[in-house]
Amino acid sequence: MARIPEEVVEEVRNATNIVDFVGQYVQLQKSGKNLFGLCPFHEERTPSFSVSESKQIFHCFSCGRGGNVFKFLMELENLSFQEAVLKVAAFSHVPLSDSVLSAANETANRPVDAKTSALIELHEAAGKLFHHVLVNTELGQPALAYLHERGLTDATIDAFNLGFAPQNRLLKRFFDERQVDYQTLRHSGLFIENQEGELRDRFVDRIMYPIRNEGGQTVAFSGRLLAKADDQPKYLNSPETDLFNKRKVLFNFDQARGAIRKVGDVILFEGFMDVMSATQAGVTNGVASMGTSLTEEQIYALSRVTQQLYVCYDGDVPGQKATDRALTNIREQSSLKLGVITMPEGLDPDEYRQKYGEEKLKAALLTARETPVAFSMRYLRSQYDVNTDAGRLDYIEAVLAILATMTSPVEQDVYLTQLANDYQLDKTSLKQQLAMVKPTVAPPKQQPARRQVEPPVVTQHRQIVPIDRVLRAERHLLYRMLHEHSVWLWVTGQPGFSFVHEDYQLIFMLAQGYFQTHQAYSPAQFVDFIQDDHLQNLVIELENMQVSDASSEDEISDYFHVISDDAPLESRLKDRKQALAEATRLVILIAKSNWWLKSLSYNNKSNQTDKLRGLYNGRKEDNEDFRRESIR
Repeated sequence: MARIPEEVVEEVRNATNIVDFVGQYVQLQKSGKNLFGLCPFHEERTPSFSVSESKQIFHCFSCGRGGNVFKFLMELENLSFQEAVLKVAAFSHVPLSDSVLSAANETANRPVDAKTSALIELHEAAGKLFHHVLVNTELGQPALAYLHERGLTDATIDAFNLGFAPQNRLLKRFFDERQVDYQTLRHSGLFIENQEGELRDRFVDRIMYPIRNEGGQTVAFSGRLLAKADDQPKYLNSPETDLFNKRKVLFNFDQARGAIRKVGDVILFEGFMDVMSATQAGVTNGVASMGTSLTEEQIYALSRVTQQLYVCYDGDVPGQKATDRALTNIREQSSLKLGVITMPEGLDPDEYRQKYGEEKLKAALLTARETPVAFSMRYLRSQYDVNTDAGRLDYIEAVLAILATMTSPVEQDVYLTQLANDYQLDKTSLKQQLAMVKPTVAPPKQQPARRQVEPPVVTQHRQIVPIDRVLRAERHLLYRMLHEHSVWLWVTGQPGFSFVHEDYQLIFMLAQGYFQTHQAYSPAQFVDFIQDDHLQNLVIELENMQVSDASSEDEISDYFHVISDDAPLESRLKDRKQALAEATRLVILIAKSNWWLKSLSYNNKSNQTDKLRGLYNGRKEDNEDFRRESIR
């Protein structure tokens, strides 16, 4: 099987700063030597995800995941090693030769999870078919004309891969011709199954909006009826599948993420067309939720990349009510700083673009911004009849209840002044009334001060796992051996030395092979050499231990004697030593012959370590298999 040459992998790794790459997905803040953020692999409120720029590795102290830049992408987007290398190379603008691309593409479409891969390939193929029908066939002309009438350009249509599902149900026939597995079709969500088990296209006579995950892969669709039908919903979404969970997906998040990091905020729109209109107008940091309200999972995804969110829903009464609900919902579930963008004349962003053009829309999105308090004051005014004394008093009471929750006296004073001016009231009287009000609503999140401040201290969450004296000695000694060549030479020169616990002995054995072909130790490089997930994570844990910069002779001697003298006697049996010696000899033989790196597949990670474990445990059959393969 062709592979990406090791020197190319090294070139890509060396050209990439893991902080820059991971920063696309996680908002990182400096804390000590490392950078910390919210883990992208599980939900948490206290940052436990660490990135080391000096070592070019990441590690989550909570869930335990760790590795280099390739492993990060493999874990996050379910990619094979080959795919991860290609994607990182594109990010770092590393040119790859045609021969390397050809070799990589032989395995690039073989991800870790075959079922997930099949479903993604199905959706990608469906998206291409729908797009082709829209832009290249007579069947798609009415839908294309409709999109053009709404002012969408061909560039926008292509960028979002918009498509059309015609009435004659092409999709099932398209996949039947390609002999796609029936069960894969059933589980895709693209088809409806009748009582006889027959499948037919779910989307008919609809403009198709592909829904992509964070990695840019199509995982679902939303279809809008081209012609109104009383018995059909205007929009029809894919059902939830193994690929698609509407609570977790944000429309356009994959394309907007870079812009969000660049400008420092995200705009939450109500619909797909609003997002596309804003993008066409040059405002590219917009997303939309897949339902009426932002979910906890979606809020968490946004919290990883920004601290500021603006809600930009329709400017009409229902849209403003939805904005009020959204602010309350997000405030309760996150610490995001919030703001509101209200479109003039009660229009939604798409309508505003169609009426006034893209430049006017861009200007409105950048300038029509207000704080949650300012929005609430304006929104409450529409809920009371302020032309009557009773309505005016009720309105003022409601506003004072909000102001009573604010912690900033200056901001309180700003809004009190506004309230006094609007209704010709004495500001002193308002202050006296405010002092008597007990807060009845949750305080809105305050806007950040418009000045340069020191970055906040990041509180990190670390899982503390108790370890015994022998295990601690093994971990620290192995770390010193990997990082200090003099320690490595001294320990390996001690007759009959071995680690007590299997995992650390395996890492030690692998390190012997690694140092046969590498002059210096690099954690980011070594984890690729290891390949086994569990052992990779152990190496990353070693790198995140708190140790001094250099060792002493007494320290190394103490570790060595704890391992040699205090370890259980059964771990020192003669046959175990013989098996370890045989395994070590074979690892070195393999490394010297350069077979190690060229023959093992990243899609068969367990093969390498399983055989070493077989040697470690003295299994004769595994020994023979290993010998035959190394000779071959």
